[in-house]
Amino acid sequence: MSTASRLPEFAGRLTSRLPRTVDARVRRLAVASLVGQTLLVVTGGAVRLTASGLGCPTWPRCTDTSLVNTAEMGIHGFIEFGNRLLTFALAAIAVLMLVYLWNLRKERRDLFLLALGLLASIPAQAVIGGITVLTNLNPWVVGLHFLVSMALVVIATLLVNRAYGRTGRFATVLLPALPGVLRPVTAAVALFSAAAVILGVVVTGAGPHAGDADAPRNGLDWDLFSHIHAVPAYLVTAGTLFALVLVFARRIRGSFRTATVLLLAVTLLQAVIGFTQYYNGIPALLVGAHMLGAALLMSASTNAADVARSSPTK
Repeated sequence: MSTASRLPEFAGRLTSRLPRTVDARVRRLAVASLVGQTLLVVTGGAVRLTASGLGCPTWPRCTDTSLVNTAEMGIHGFIEFGNRLLTFALAAIAVLMLVYLWNLRKERRDLFLLALGLLASIPAQAVIGGITVLTNLNPWVVGLHFLVSMALVVIATLLVNRAYGRTGRFATVLLPALPGVLRPVTAAVALFSAAAVILGVVVTGAGPHAGDADAPRNGLDWDLFSHIHAVPAYLVTAGTLFALVLVFARRIRGSFRTATVLLLAVTLLQAVIGFTQYYNGIPALLVGAHMLGAALLMSASTNAADVARSSPTK
């Protein structure tokens, strides 16, 4: 029997071993996707905050003659190339997710499309990352790179919620009825969170942490935009507090209560980090913590809005 004639038999044996329901393997990969996308934000922050943005001075190679960093490039080359390598790990997770969802691609099209979106975004992120290097870390391109990462955190959060049956058309977790006002409030909080992150990118582009000593800045007034950036952050806090007061007043329990408490905790942590770094000369370590907080905020606000949207109203 020829190799070509054996392929359908091999493919049949392979697919027979893949899940036909959303099992623990699929859920673990969904969580790995969210953790990986968040970790990418952290490593990207490390690249910028250690002035390693041009640790690999060209793209797609690390140098004109090497695909990988060399000893002569020192710690900056190691940090920058390490961030690039993480992209391949995320690609592997996304491919595995699609493979494990293959038998469910029609029945659970929601999961399949979310996983496909994560995989499709990886080469796009790589290209944007390459453009940041080739443009000598242009702050607007660097900002776009960060914002795409934020969008991927949102997609990965939705993937986790759907995989665990908390939200969506195929939800298996029983959610308590919520006051109707909580849907628009949590949706607004998610939008204000996104606005705060976008304005944070503008602030960072005007600030001192450019990723390299010779990288350009966007030329905007850093102090002015820091105050503008705070406005949607205040609105996020107000909306979250309103939702939490309503949760306790109506004695709402379950996923939405947990999501709201988590969102408030992340929001307050971000506020503390933001104020501390503002009044202490923007130390790199706190800026990195604020970037991680931005990813957590986008995930927490997406989760709250998603749970509210999937809950019945009363």
